[in-house]
Amino acid sequence: MARRPNPQRIGHLVLNVRDLQASVRFYTDIVGLTVSDYIADQMAFLRCSDDHHDLGLAQIPAGSPLFEDTYRPARPGLEHFAYRLESLQEIEEAARFLQENGVEIVRGIGKHGPGENLFLVFKDPDGNYCEFYADMVQVTEQTPHRARVWDNDLKAFDQWEFEKFVVPPPDWGPSGQS
Repeated sequence: MARRPNPQRIGHLVLNVRDLQASVRFYTDIVGLTVSDYIADQMAFLRCSDDHHDLGLAQIPAGSPLFEDTYRPARPGLEHFAYRLESLQEIEEAARFLQENGVEIVRGIGKHGPGENLFLVFKDPDGNYCEFYADMVQVTEQTPHRARVWDNDLKAFDQWEFEKFVVPPPDWGPSGQS
């Protein structure tokens, strides 16, 4: 029997947005965050702490509904929120614990490109996406970071290319990128 996870803190959240560049301008010019990285014209990662990102912004397709009663990808609003665990070993144990308790895992275990963090995403009882993450790049005076633009490809999503996924990986291709 796997041990229950022991999150250290809430780490970051990702919002789906209708206009990525307008949202980046708002969160940098108005809120005061700093851009860490982009994935093409599809995502931006921003920070206000030493973590590579505290906020992710994800562009949704034009024409997406403004509101629905339950979460689904490609609508404005929260995509997921994340809690920090300490290591890959803790994430692997968390995956076993979730599976033993019948919790639906959505994606992972993987390693993102931007931020280099490990991830495991699962659903809460209301269908909200929750993530356990570990090993995110830290941006400090001693370890500065220069923002870059990643291609919108599998390496940006999962550098391990689904090798450690505990659920079937999403469709990945020109029309099925997740």
